[in-house]
Amino acid sequence: MEMGTLAEDLTARTREFVAEHVLPLDDEHDGDIVAAGGDERRVALQEAARAAGVFAPQVAREYGGHGLGMVDRSGPLEEAGYSLFGPIATNVGAPDEGNMHMLEAIASADQRTRFLEPLARGLVRSAFAMTEPAPGAGADPSALRTRAVRGDGGWVISGEKRFITGADGAGFFIVMARTGGEPGGPGGATMFLVPADTPGVVVGRHLPTVDRAMIGGHCEMRFEDVVVGDDAVLGEVDLGFRYAQVRLGPARMTHVMRWTGAARRAHETAVAYVAGRQAFGGRISDLGLAQQHIADNEIDLAATRALLRVACEELDAGGRASESTSIAKTFAAEALDRVVDRSQQLCGGLGVTADLPVAKIAREIRPFRIYDGPSEVHRWSIAKRAVKRITSGAGS
Repeated sequence: MEMGTLAEDLTARTREFVAEHVLPLDDEHDGDIVAAGGDERRVALQEAARAAGVFAPQVAREYGGHGLGMVDRSGPLEEAGYSLFGPIATNVGAPDEGNMHMLEAIASADQRTRFLEPLARGLVRSAFAMTEPAPGAGADPSALRTRAVRGDGGWVISGEKRFITGADGAGFFIVMARTGGEPGGPGGATMFLVPADTPGVVVGRHLPTVDRAMIGGHCEMRFEDVVVGDDAVLGEVDLGFRYAQVRLGPARMTHVMRWTGAARRAHETAVAYVAGRQAFGGRISDLGLAQQHIADNEIDLAATRALLRVACEELDAGGRASESTSIAKTFAAEALDRVVDRSQQLCGGLGVTADLPVAKIAREIRPFRIYDGPSEVHRWSIAKRAVKRITSGAGS
């Protein structure tokens, strides 16, 4: 089957799978993955996804996936995102999906066998451990304070992490630690692959966030003199920030794909509601202000997909796509939030209850304006590039 045809087929089958197997559980538990059964539920959903042939569309075939590129995976991932549990079920959720992408690109053969293959097949989960308590790394990764120093035949990692998504129950961590330089410097970071059962790895409390659909929570962590060998280095020593770029752009775009599906569900729910609700002598959907909300939602969804495609085409062509992914991510995070907000407004009182899925989607999608870089940081980066591009040609 040709790749384009495969993508269309997977998109249709993912839509059917999510509707039959995932949405009922999502709605029953109001999008709370812990209430739905956590990892035990994940395993069951992933077994069903394998049986339906929709598991891991983005992963290479040798690891049990379908090998779709960035443009082609957008359809299946949007359909998976139509349910808050859909990405977990089809193994395209964060942070695992981004970690798989990076491991496929830069891991050694042995690291692929030990870490990528079990992750891609859903045998384990993972987490990316970079963010730290203030004044450590966050939106500014150069503030990294966790240290890795040379030991006998390897490295000793020490430091604190915070807001590590998926940490509780993860099988391994990709840990960003400073191996050179000082906080505030542009380089000197290295990524390490650290099994969760390594002595000194401590997963602490779950931060009590508004979102409840991310399996494994958002946790505090400590690395207390964690000893790893040289074979734990992912990529090259001191080049961790550079290698992280391999993950960053694609992971932002797959976030957009998934959240587009969630926002579309909120929109479709709202349109169905106002088309069937009578008020002021007719259907709410016939009122001008309601029609404006509906039209603006359609525009924001279409524009999000258009910007997403531009960035994904650049990524598929081998580019870094730093600017196009920043633009797409920033626009999408805000546009999709608007879509869900308007959908709540259209649904009136029911829009803030669990009787409709719109409220839980609003709860889950709001953090996307912060996750993967706050909109303000992306705008700063976009503006710097624009000034450099425009002024470099001045006087020519």
